[in-house]
Amino acid sequence: MTDKLFNKPLIFTLTNKSKLIAKKNHKSAISNYYFGLYEFNDMAFTLHFLRNSDSFVDIGANIGSYTILASAHVGASTIAFEPNPQTFNSFKKNILLNRIESKCEIYQMALGAKKTEVKFTHDSDTTNHVATAKETKTINIQLDTLDEMLANHQVPRLIKNDVEGFESEVIAGAKLTLANEQLQAVIIELNGLGSKRYGTHEELVHLSLLQNQFKPYSYNPASRTLSPMNTFNNKNTIYIRNLKFVEERLRTAESFIVNKQIF
Repeated sequence: MTDKLFNKPLIFTLTNKSKLIAKKNHKSAISNYYFGLYEFNDMAFTLHFLRNSDSFVDIGANIGSYTILASAHVGASTIAFEPNPQTFNSFKKNILLNRIESKCEIYQMALGAKKTEVKFTHDSDTTNHVATAKETKTINIQLDTLDEMLANHQVPRLIKNDVEGFESEVIAGAKLTLANEQLQAVIIELNGLGSKRYGTHEELVHLSLLQNQFKPYSYNPASRTLSPMNTFNNKNTIYIRNLKFVEERLRTAESFIVNKQIF
């Protein structure tokens, strides 16, 4: 996916109401260009579930694909976090491209269990992460908790948490946010990286969400239906709090168009 087409930045239509910039080193944007929404089921859930009066939190925003869907297409307000400075600059350009500056509050920082400073990788595109002791090509990044960062904000309806294995630390710093019943859905990646990279136990994240009345589901955008799961899978998992509330939103959502197909 690094052909001559991306030797220069390319602006393309993401959905019928949003655009994205793709560069040769933007793997997620290039995947969106070739295949439509690159995490289709989860992105479709975001589009169908959110409303323009909602708040959305994008943790590990990268160049902003989810933020663009939430704020440019749906019109929701977004609070987003992306630590890598180069990626963050690309993120800002996508916000400017879609003219959604007034709807987005973005921070070049990481989230975790406490306020501190961490080492962060900077040469791995979509897989940059909080560095381990063995990794030396790093930069210093500020880290704070989600609870602290949302202290004076509207409680989100939806959170996306995709931070390359650091998800459990983010959850540990989001106890108040998770307990608030205004939050109805969490999209989270629990693919084993936390255990391999940081020695954390992702089953504890699953249990924490269950204790806050969330249950795991998969989403079918074509039928707009949620299917219950026994546990999380090795990609993204959608956790739902109030099933009836969420299902009604999915059923009554406006359709969106991607790659000339209506969903």
